[in-house]
Amino acid sequence: MSVTKTLFDTMPDGREVYLYTIENNNGISAGIITRGATLQSFNCPDKEGKMGDIIMGFDKVADHIKSGTYTGNVIGQYANRLCNGKFTVNGTEYQVTQNEKGKTCLHGGGEYNSALWKAIIIDDCAVEFSYHSPDGCEGFPGNVDVTVVYSLNDHNELEINYEAVSDKDTILNFTNHAYFNLGIENGNVLDHELMLNCDYFTPTDADSIPTGEIRSVEGTAFDFRTPKKIGKDIKADDEQLIMCRGYDHNFCVNGEIGKLRTVAKVTDEKSGRKLEVMSDLPGVQLYTGNFIDGTETGKGGIVLNQHYGFCLETQFYPDTPNQPNFPQCTFKAGEKFKSTTIFKV
Repeated sequence: MSVTKTLFDTMPDGREVYLYTIENNNGISAGIITRGATLQSFNCPDKEGKMGDIIMGFDKVADHIKSGTYTGNVIGQYANRLCNGKFTVNGTEYQVTQNEKGKTCLHGGGEYNSALWKAIIIDDCAVEFSYHSPDGCEGFPGNVDVTVVYSLNDHNELEINYEAVSDKDTILNFTNHAYFNLGIENGNVLDHELMLNCDYFTPTDADSIPTGEIRSVEGTAFDFRTPKKIGKDIKADDEQLIMCRGYDHNFCVNGEIGKLRTVAKVTDEKSGRKLEVMSDLPGVQLYTGNFIDGTETGKGGIVLNQHYGFCLETQFYPDTPNQPNFPQCTFKAGEKFKSTTIFKV
């Protein structure tokens, strides 16, 4: 096991961005950069033993910034969307950044994912990233201190542990926005087989805000309880899929919230690679790269086209503070947000 630190690039203002690479005894490695505490790479072998990177992304900080796709970033203070950029805590309504179509607040307005995080090597298999968000940034209440620890073990599990605490009552919801492709050299992810441990999902309106309904996946294109290809029903005559040009929905993970359990399993027959996702959070956002349009070039010169990556963003449900029937994520001053997500290859 080893961790190495190298200079990755610089921010537009000249600050240095570092890459921390964790490698286990099987030769599998994960790279994380300090800009956005971003999962930059995750290298694992295919069925012929050839190592390959299963994270879609960019070679330069400037391309990460220009893209705005949140590729591999840590997302906060509130992952996913808030309707009209508003929520109420203790009777006080807060107006936060409306950075999507001038209406919704998406991924907390972009603060955490664009920040330069501090990093320290904990041991030969883990790196801790930390960030302080000042009270009122993007409109959110509370001085918030966040730590995200990436660790990689010899069971080929990349574990991400989140901790956050605020000095005011506030909403906290963190995730990682990695786009996976288990064989990007073969094209898009529509032939990847996906299983989701989810009996329900949350339908959305035209602004991708949950309607409040928790709908059964039974008999719908959203039923991934038995493994099926991501592309099998993606073009189905379903208003939810048509509005989003594919999947961009929160699924409700079966099992007890706060307990680590399997969320998803993905296999790619062409490459032979597999991915299992585990989490203790109540939801997972499946996004299938619907708005990637071929105008960006990713790592290694690969032109990124529609559906060239899928996201499995473990999370509290979108717009939770405005949806009283959803599992809530308002934390009192001094109360810790703690969560774990594991990506196993």
